Amino acid sequence: MVKVLKPGFYTSIQDFGRFNCQQYGVPYSGVMDRYSAGLANVVLGNAPDLAVIEMTMTGPTLQFECNTFICVAGAHMNPKVNDRLVEQNKPIEIHEGDVLSFGKFEKGIRGYLGVLGGFLSKEVLGSRSMYKGITKQNVLLKNDIIEINVKTLFSMNKHSLIKVKDDVFKSHFIEVLKGPEFDLLTQEQQEFLTSNIFSVSKNNSRMAYQLEERLENALKPIITSPVLPGTVQLTPSGQLIVLMRDCQTTGGYPRVFQLKESSINILAQKFTGDMIQFRLLE
Repeated sequence: MVKVLKPGFYTSIQDFGRFNCQQYGVPYSGVMDRYSAGLANVVLGNAPDLAVIEMTMTGPTLQFECNTFICVAGAHMNPKVNDRLVEQNKPIEIHEGDVLSFGKFEKGIRGYLGVLGGFLSKEVLGSRSMYKGITKQNVLLKNDIIEINVKTLFSMNKHSLIKVKDDVFKSHFIEVLKGPEFDLLTQEQQEFLTSNIFSVSKNNSRMAYQLEERLENALKPIITSPVLPGTVQLTPSGQLIVLMRDCQTTGGYPRVFQLKESSINILAQKFTGDMIQFRLLE
C-alpha cells in the first residue's frame, strides 16, 4: 500500500482513460501525456496503459508500506527517496517505510509515477482514471491509501534502459489535421492559423487549453457535434480552445483542427505563457 502524506497541487490516478462510454456523455479522461506515463510503466515491465499517479506543477509526498519498484517520468521534478535524489526514467527499488517526495519542477508541468504492477484504485466504467462525478474523488487527498500489486516480480529487461525522447518538452510545434469545419475558413484565416505563434493562456486545465491570440471570425456556431481530446474549437470571439483529456463529448463551436496524439502529449507539458505553433499535415 501507499499512503499519501501530502497530496501536492493536483495529483490524481489516471490510466489511458474510458472508452465506449462517450455516447452517455462520459469523457475519455486518462493521462494528459501518454508518452511519459507509458514510459513510467514500460521501464518497469508494465503494460503502458496501467494506472499511474499524475502530478501537476508540484509533487506529492508518499510513504510506501511495502517493498516494490517505481519509476518517475515526465516533467523534471527532482524526485527524492528518504531525502536523497534519485534518477528519473529508471527503475527505483523501494523498501517498506520509504518516503518519496519531489522538488521543484524544472521542465514540463506534469510528472508520472509508475509502480510495479500498476496502482489498483477502484475501476469505474472500465478505467481507474479519476474524474469528478464519475469516481468518488477527482484528486488524491491527505491520508488516502492506494493499493498496489505486491505479488508482481520485477526483472531487469531491455525496457529498463529505454532511450528517452525529450520532444514533449523541447518542441513547440503542434502537428494537426484539418478539422471538419476547416474548409469553411477563408484563405487568410487558414494562413493565420498555420503561420502565427500562439501562447497558452492562464485558462489551461485537464479539460481544455485556451490560447491568447485571436483571429477575426464570422463563422456561425454548428449543430452540436462530436468532439475528442485534441479537437481545436474556434469560438465566436475568435479564441481558440484546444480540448484535452477531460473534455466534453460534444460541442457547438466550429472544429478547425484535430491534434495528433503526440501533439496532445506535447501540449500537456506546456504552461501559461508557453508558445506553440500549429503545423498542418496534409
